[in-house]
Formats: sequence, C-alpha cells, structure tokens
Amino acid sequence: MALTAILDVDGTLVDTNYHHALAWYRALHAHGHSVQMWKVHRHIGMGGDKIVAALAGDEVEEAEGDEIRAAEGEAYGEMIGEVEPMQGARKLIEELRADGSTVVLASSAKADEVDHYLELLDARELVDGWTTAADVERTKPAADLVQAALEQAGDGPALMIGDSTWDVKAASAAGLPTLAVLTGGFSREELCDAGAVEVVESIEKLRRDREALIRISR
Repeated sequence: MALTAILDVDGTLVDTNYHHALAWYRALHAHGHSVQMWKVHRHIGMGGDKIVAALAGDEVEEAEGDEIRAAEGEAYGEMIGEVEPMQGARKLIEELRADGSTVVLASSAKADEVDHYLELLDARELVDGWTTAADVERTKPAADLVQAALEQAGDGPALMIGDSTWDVKAASAAGLPTLAVLTGGFSREELCDAGAVEVVESIEKLRRDREALIRISR
C-alpha cells in the first residue's frame, strides 16, 4: 500500500477550524468590520493573506490587512491551548507508515503553531516531513503548499487528505486527488463540488477503510 500521503493539519489532524473562525471574527469586528461567523467559517483553510480581502474587500485589505491578521493571530493564540488532536489522527499516521507509505504534513501555519501541533500529535519523529508558512509564496487555493510537501516526499503515487474546499482546490492545482474528511465543517456537497474524489466522515472512519487511499491515489 506504499504511497505518499500529504496530510493537511488544521481541521484534518487537529480540531482548529472553529477556533480560527472565531479568531478572524473577533479580529474583523475589532476593526469595525461586521462579518457573520458563517461567512468567516467558509473561508477557513484559505491562506490568511487572502482572507481579509475575501471577507471585507480589497480596500480593507490594503488599509488594515496586516493589522487584522495580527489581531487574528493574537486572538487565536489565546485559544490554541484548547486545541485537541482529531480522534485517530496519530494512529492513522502510524498505520500509514507501517504500510510503507510516506507521510508529509502540509501546513501554511506559522512555525510555532506547527511545532505545537507536532507536539500535540507526538508526530515529530513519526512523519517524513512537514511544511510551514515559510515554505510557500502563494497560499491556498494555489498549489504551492502541496508542491512544497511533494518535494519532501519524492516520486510515486500520491494523494491529499484534507478537510476544506481550499485543500481540495490546492491539491487539484498540484495535480493530486483529494480524500476529504468532514471534520472541518464543510459539507460533503461542498467538498465534492470543489473536486474531492471521495469524502469520509472522520479520520477514524478513514482508518477503517484505508483501501480508499489506494482507490484514489494516482
């Protein structure tokens, strides 16, 4: 079953999407921009450099984008201690490695956040590599993050495992199929419309059907 599994982190391996949605909501409102939470959530997984413009417009991005991003980082930092791994996340990585697969974590989070997640998952010595914000010039839905992860993995059949429409679009742009999980709060229909080849409820459900990885890998 040897393949390369590119695993998204936020919303896929660690339960962070709603924390990030609340952090962006608070940051935008603190700067006078009233954006409803459901709209914020629909953009979680998109690169942080794109979210302000997507939610509040280009003029707000130009005038206040960096300040809003800093406020989001501060708000999220106050909540990161509440973040927990998704059930079965480390077990999935262990089982993939036992099957002979290469596992690279694809994250565009800040390096300190990725370090925190690696500790939560106890995965630093288990995975074959990981990415951070420093590894990409263009964020999701651009392909850069997935391509950076692939560069650490080498050749062979590969696929993406992610939770957001933005993960799916980034993987598609890099030429990879995506197996999506519902743990990020995006619907099955949204994920399929974005291009996901298969959708499962959770990491635990995926562990019970790891053959799905073979079915969709290129």
